[in-house]
Amino acid sequence: MNKYQKKRANQKRRERRVRSKIFGTAEAPRLTVHRTNANIYAQVIDDADGKTICSASTLSPEFRATGKVGSNKEAAEFVGKLVGERALAAGVTAVKFDRGGHIYHGRIKALADGAREAGLKF
Repeated sequence: MNKYQKKRANQKRRERRVRSKIFGTAEAPRLTVHRTNANIYAQVIDDADGKTICSASTLSPEFRATGKVGSNKEAAEFVGKLVGERALAAGVTAVKFDRGGHIYHGRIKALADGAREAGLKF
């Protein structure tokens, strides 16, 4: 196993550990974050029904219209606000935050702060 395979295996282990403790319900769905080097994605998921309530990413048309880069904290905060607004429009006020095995720092924290600014409680 080379160092990249080991790094990804450790990432998957952390994802499973976080995911085993967080389960989204209709009252408090799961806000999950996926981060790549170029973009950041967020979804609000009801695990009981297995449905995605809303989502947002740096690939969405609203973000593309701003002309910003998708791989920095400002972009993550914008995506957090966007997913927060969409969740509130769908009737969701409280969520459980699933950081996806990433450290709560940098872009992950910026996305969470943006969602809180939009009005989500977690």
